Amino acid sequence: MEYIEVTGKSVEEAITNACTKLGIPSDKLDYEVIEKGNSGFLGIFNSKPAKIKAREKQEEPEVKAVEAPKKPEVPVNTEKKPEKKADDFKKEEPKKEFKSEPKKEFKKEFKPADNHNTESVKEAPKAEAQPKAESFTAEQKEDIKKDIKAFLDSMFGAMSMEVNVDITFDDEENSVNVDLSGDNMGVLIGKRGQTLDSIQYLTSLVINKNSEKYVRVKLDTENYRKRRKETLESLAKNIAYKVKRSRRPVSLEPMNPYERRIIHSALQSDRFVSTRSEGEEPFRHVVVYLERENNNRYNR
Repeated sequence: MEYIEVTGKSVEEAITNACTKLGIPSDKLDYEVIEKGNSGFLGIFNSKPAKIKAREKQEEPEVKAVEAPKKPEVPVNTEKKPEKKADDFKKEEPKKEFKSEPKKEFKKEFKPADNHNTESVKEAPKAEAQPKAESFTAEQKEDIKKDIKAFLDSMFGAMSMEVNVDITFDDEENSVNVDLSGDNMGVLIGKRGQTLDSIQYLTSLVINKNSEKYVRVKLDTENYRKRRKETLESLAKNIAYKVKRSRRPVSLEPMNPYERRIIHSALQSDRFVSTRSEGEEPFRHVVVYLERENNNRYNR
């Protein structure tokens, strides 16, 4: 099979894109790095994509294992034990019986979360229905739009960029959606969306500084959030396949809480693997490992 050239913002993303195009897991990918790429200054300016050439690994003929010679069977000791007399049973005190309690089964659906080392990735018991938060009034929406527009226009003006800002409200989630459009939007996305996340965080701080109630801000450009989600879901499935084959845990690269939740959610329905988060921010990452209770079933 001939090699194909694939690019990405990093070598890891290029490998993931190659697996997606070829429809194979990462452990079956044969690749060679052409360019490692460059994130540029502050992850924004003069960035270059990573480039690899890849193809599916050629299968090697299986080598049959030679069976080891069987050890001679050890003869069983058939010597009879001396029989006890009736008087001996009278002297012996009756033994107390201790009934063993049945083992408690811990299902995969719910696991207690550790605030420092792990995150809860399974569904918790449903809480009582909370009253729906009040929607923003027309006057509040106008004020929020005005503040967001003023902040972003001043920031993009300092960057010498012309960016169109489209602001809409989601009354169901009680949030505000900000969509950016224009030329060279890759600069605003940054490496793995870090620049876009930073702009969203700063916008949220500015809007909620003088707001009476919390305003949830969702900022996106060129449908990046959806594309990133699809990439992470594909990566999660490839890693899960690798864990099942190697039976060893795999640690992913550090991710923000939103991206970690995508990995947890993508593998939640897989009964052979589980996920947990380890480490401290900003180096907190997801670990995918084989589920012990289903290990024997998978190996059959």
